[in-house]
Amino acid sequence: MALKDYISKRKFTKTPETPEPPGKLHPAGDRLVFVVQKHAARALHYDLRLELDGVLKSWAVPKGPSLDPSQKRLAVMVEDHPFDYKDFEGVIPEGNYGAGSVIIWDRGFYYHPADPDGNQSETLLREGLKKGHLTFILHGEKLQGEFALVKTRKDEKSWLLLKKNDRFATTKDILKNNRSVVSRENLEEVASGNSKHPPRQDKIDQIHLREAMESEDLKNAPPASMPHNIKPMLATLTKKPFEHPDWFFEMKWDGYRAIAEISNGDVQLYSRNGISFDKKFPPVFEALKTFHMEAVLDGEIVVVDKQGRPDFQMLQDYQKSQKGHLIYYVFDLLYLQGRDLTGLPLSIRKPLLKKILPSSPNVKISDHIAADGVSFFKVVKDAGLEGVIAKLAASLYHTGKRSGQWLKIKTHLTQEAVIAGFTEPRGSRNDFGALLLGVFEGKELVFIGHTGGGFNAGTLKEIRAKLNPLIRRKCPFKTEPRTNAPVTWVKPMLVCELIFHGWTSEGLMRQPVFSHLREDKDASDVARETVSTATLQKAAKDKIKT
Repeated sequence: MALKDYISKRKFTKTPETPEPPGKLHPAGDRLVFVVQKHAARALHYDLRLELDGVLKSWAVPKGPSLDPSQKRLAVMVEDHPFDYKDFEGVIPEGNYGAGSVIIWDRGFYYHPADPDGNQSETLLREGLKKGHLTFILHGEKLQGEFALVKTRKDEKSWLLLKKNDRFATTKDILKNNRSVVSRENLEEVASGNSKHPPRQDKIDQIHLREAMESEDLKNAPPASMPHNIKPMLATLTKKPFEHPDWFFEMKWDGYRAIAEISNGDVQLYSRNGISFDKKFPPVFEALKTFHMEAVLDGEIVVVDKQGRPDFQMLQDYQKSQKGHLIYYVFDLLYLQGRDLTGLPLSIRKPLLKKILPSSPNVKISDHIAADGVSFFKVVKDAGLEGVIAKLAASLYHTGKRSGQWLKIKTHLTQEAVIAGFTEPRGSRNDFGALLLGVFEGKELVFIGHTGGGFNAGTLKEIRAKLNPLIRRKCPFKTEPRTNAPVTWVKPMLVCELIFHGWTSEGLMRQPVFSHLREDKDASDVARETVSTATLQKAAKDKIKT
């Protein structure tokens, strides 16, 4: 019986809920039909089915059909399917053979090239199938023209699906059209719309990942091993917001920059200076462990309050207090399923990220708007947030480098500084009076001012406890600054962030106020942050160079 294998793999009496048609032979009609079904089973693939002798001869095509004659697509012959399977679209429930969603990606009729009238096609096609070289002409909604199925010498089931060079041949990626020719829905919509057998979220996530991997956008992403210990790309400070059609604008989050290396459940989550966040932020770490993919993500870990506003102090206290909602906002995708994406433009990386990032309360995409940076900046400033990051849509990802193709526009001036010493407290104050601050210029530590503002009793005590083990006799500055009080010097290892009102002509901060410690930053990386003189024109030249 032609459908014996098909019936043996399906238990219609035990699983009557399966929507697949039972095995029945079908008498030949006026024209032979074909169907291509896109199937999200254990692996995403396309099933090419050709009517012949009352059944659908079937091949699983992992990478899908192509209209490009230069492409040879593997086609694995599978069991014959009943003729009525040509109309099947829906969800095969869990526990059944081939469980997953199915759409009718294309359909139409076909015939042998030597028999356009179709009178002798079955005989000619049967002979070709027997010889292992089957040629046919498709008339579908997506697939047109002459094709061939050629058996390889590998085994009895392995064939190659080839497109002949005719007027329908093209290098255009036909798979981008990912909707059913019947329902006009894609795989996710078909799966989500099935009320009897709603899909698990991980099934939906896998559909997104598989469709991303078959995208033509990845053709210029070279195969590569998973990278490790990545230094993130950095933005350059600029003064004013701007509008430009070639730029994306994102939120500047007030948190810890974090790289996530994900390898199918094995996760490394770390700061820009390599400090592990695995145990520091377990909700994010555990969420990433459920992502069934190989990927490297770049983003920012923040804690948001009840109004959804990032709060850096809550982030620093999170391990102890567990207060606030911890979120890893992801804004870039550097590696995916064996491919290096850093050489692709951001305009490709960001949509891919949006497509493949699974749904999670602790991991979310940091979205962007295009072109209108001025209005976006105003909204951010009015909300009292830190600022905006502007990124050239064509920018590549340069690990460990600060680029003029990424710009940061702050709503208020901030500066990281290394704590080099402290003065004794006066009056009723405890622990210390003021902090002496510096930045590195090359290997030299340069004095940029002191601050005694922005502290409360808790931060005074916390900072003094961290400074005590670092006390030293020698001044860490090459030129010792003048102070109006005795100073206790410390090893320049502790980093803090300050809010200030500009620079004096001597290179000192005006009215600096302590904001918070930066335990995620290396002191050796702290430099004076100056406003970029780069223009959009220069950024455009950089774009050409890359």
